[in-house]
This record gives sequence, structure tokens and C-alpha cells, in this order.
Amino acid sequence: MTLSQSFKDMLAVAPAPTQPISKTNGGVPVAPAPEVKAAHTSGPRPKASALLKEKYNLKGVQESENDRAEIVIVCEPEGTSLQMGGLHPRASLYEKPVNLEAAKTAHAEFRNVMREKGVRVLTVREILAYGTEDHVGARVDLEDFAVQALTYQLAKDGRMEDIEEADRYYLSDEYKRKVLEHMSVPQLIDTILINPTVHLAPSYRDTGLTATYSFQPLSNLVYTRDQQITTCRGVVMGSLRSPQRALEVSLMRFCFAKLGVPVVGEVQLPGYLEGGDFFPAGRDLALLGIGLRSNLAAARQLMDGDLLGTRRLAVVRDDFEQHQDRMHLDCVFSILSDNLCIMLEEMMGDASPTRRLVDEYVRGADGRYALERTDVEFSRYMREQGYEIIPIAPAHQLLYGCNCLNLGEERIVSVHQDTARAIVKSPHFHGDVQCIDYSPITSMYGAVHCSSQVIKRAVRR
Repeated sequence: MTLSQSFKDMLAVAPAPTQPISKTNGGVPVAPAPEVKAAHTSGPRPKASALLKEKYNLKGVQESENDRAEIVIVCEPEGTSLQMGGLHPRASLYEKPVNLEAAKTAHAEFRNVMREKGVRVLTVREILAYGTEDHVGARVDLEDFAVQALTYQLAKDGRMEDIEEADRYYLSDEYKRKVLEHMSVPQLIDTILINPTVHLAPSYRDTGLTATYSFQPLSNLVYTRDQQITTCRGVVMGSLRSPQRALEVSLMRFCFAKLGVPVVGEVQLPGYLEGGDFFPAGRDLALLGIGLRSNLAAARQLMDGDLLGTRRLAVVRDDFEQHQDRMHLDCVFSILSDNLCIMLEEMMGDASPTRRLVDEYVRGADGRYALERTDVEFSRYMREQGYEIIPIAPAHQLLYGCNCLNLGEERIVSVHQDTARAIVKSPHFHGDVQCIDYSPITSMYGAVHCSSQVIKRAVRR
């Protein structure tokens, strides 16, 4: 099997399950699906990224949250970066202390559920490692990215003149590249994910240098929703509020380049855009929450750059709360079908002190968006769009009841049993809900919608 063919197989959409989907068959155990591994090949070894782009150019597209999901990217909670995040959960943006082994098990089950439903699931680690054992170009690309993650610098109050002339080479990029060249692929990936700085000082004995270390680990990369959004136009890179997450956007862009997925745009400062605030609702409408994380400057960049591909954009403003427990729109809302959604009950209605308000922008004949309506209460706005609403109790929202994943055609993955039951009891719901135990991952402040980036959904015409 050739590299290009195995990569096609890696991205090809898996066949749909033969078991009929019903409204009540959630929770059936499934056999683990094997992780994708790169195939060995002989012959010429061209630069892997160019080879993959040439042989398999995949365009990301997501028109509706209810379109059938075909390809999803996730990041399994493995490695030193997660271990470091767990040392101080609060400072790592986690909600609670984390059991890493339990998190691995829960995430593996989530991947299995998606694969059983016919979704091609790719992990960040396997994308980074793909082709590196067989193609020098892929290996060099990975080393080049690791160069920006690994930093050598003088220790605090250190002076270069205190370093022996012969030892100054060991602070250079040339030496850093030599070090990376000798690492194994898993070692390279871990280096990227822990984002280390080596602080060097003269030792005046032994090897002449001594080192201390600091790290900015990518402990939140498990939430692959946030670094980008996928619109009708394609993948748009975001801009994250938290400084400890800065390298995540660059890393995901590297993954898209390796997959051959075009990036159609990127939000720049002063814009902030996190994927948990974005919902596609068809060719006519997209929704973007703004408040604690995303902002209006990002919304304007999406509209001005024609990065949405929809006639309308509903900007859902969180003016009155901006609480960490409801940091993104997908913490309080989700789309279950073409005419059904769930929403946090306590924020519904004009009298709610935590209500969300909608500003609607409409694209004109000149291609520019203009503000047409403002300050429309969110639940009223959704009903005007033809949606029935299942209200979710505040206690259930805190247990991530709203943060479910629609795999399309009303196939829902939920992490909260009472919410799952409320959905299937609705006379307006005609699909399937599968509920999984995801509590080891929700400890890190997010659930299944947060920890999945759908980069391709089947387009309905």
C-alpha cells in the first residue's frame, strides 16, 4: 500500500453502521475501533506535506449542526502535558482535579461511539506522527514545528560573557535542531505539547552548563473545538483568550496543512474567537456567542472577510453574566435537529437577569453584512427561526447537559442522563441519543462538543 493510498483510507468516511438507529437504543456497548496507523512504503521519499496535499486535498465544510458528520478531529488526553495540567487544575483552566487514566478511558469510549456511527475520527497525535517513519519530509516538518516549541535561553540574571566560548554553541538553534533530530517521534510530539523552556547557566565544572526548566504545556488541547471554527466556507482559525493556550492555534494549523485541509481565514487581534461559541444552522444562518471569550471584533472579521458563507449571522450577546461555568454558547445551548434545540432554562425570557440578546446581521446584494435587528431575546429569536426549545435546568447545565454533540440526522452524544431522557421524551425529537460517562473529561471544563472539531459534514442539497 502506498503512502497516498493509506492516507486516503485514513480520511475516507467509514461506512454507516448497519444497526438501525432508534429513539431509545442509546448506551449499547461497542467494540473498540482500532487507531489508524501509517503504512510502510518503499521508493522515493518526497516532502510529505506536499505529497499529501497533491494526492488528497480535503476542503472542510460545515453548513448545519444537523448535517451528517464525516470527519472529526480530537486530541486524546495523553502525555506529559496533561500530567502537568493536573498538578494545579485551577491554574490550568480545569474545573476539578483530574484522574488521567480515567480520562483516557472516557475519551477512548467517545471515539469508539463516533466511529460506530460512521464518523472518521482522527487524533492530533496520529496526524503529527503520520508518515514520519517512512518519509523524511514529514519528519523534518515535525522537527521544524518543534523548534518553535522548544526554547533555550540564559537563566535569570545570566550573562553570555559568563559562558565559556566553547559552551555558547549549546545555546544555539543549531544545537537545538541537532537535539530534535535525534529524538523519537513520540518524544518530538511530547516536546511540542509541553512547550518547554530550558534555562541555562554556567556550572564551571562537568559539562560546563547547568539547566533548570519551565513549561507552558498545551493542557487544554483536548478541547479541539476552540482553536478554529468550520463554516460553510471552510476552516477559520480562531484567537484564544487564555495566554497559556497561544500555541494551540499554530499546532492545529500545522495539522490542517498536513491533512491538506485549506484554512480560509484567521481571526486577528483585537478579535477573539473560540469555537465553542459558534453554531452553523444551515446556509441561511450561523450563530456566534460573544461575551467572556469571543468578541464582536471577531464577528466583524468573519463578516468582512466573507468567511461564513451564510446570508445571516446571529450574534448572541452575553451582556449580563459572563461566568466561567457558561463561558461559551455551547455551555448553554445546542442544536439537536433542523427545528429543535436545547437551552438553559434560567436564561430564557425577557425578565431573566442572565438573558442573552441577539443582534442579527444580514448580507446585502453588495456582499456586506449590515445590522438589521438588535436586542432580541435569544429564546424568542430561536422560536422565530422555527425551533422548538427543550429547557435545561440550571443543575443539569452545570453537569454539561447542554454540551452534547450532534453527529447529524438527530444522532446525539450526551454526557448527562437526565438531559438525554428529556431529549428523547420530546415529541419534536425523532432521532437517537447515546449517553456516555465523560466525567473524567468534564473535570477539565468541557464535554463532548468542546472536545471535538467537526471539519467535514455531508452537504444536503
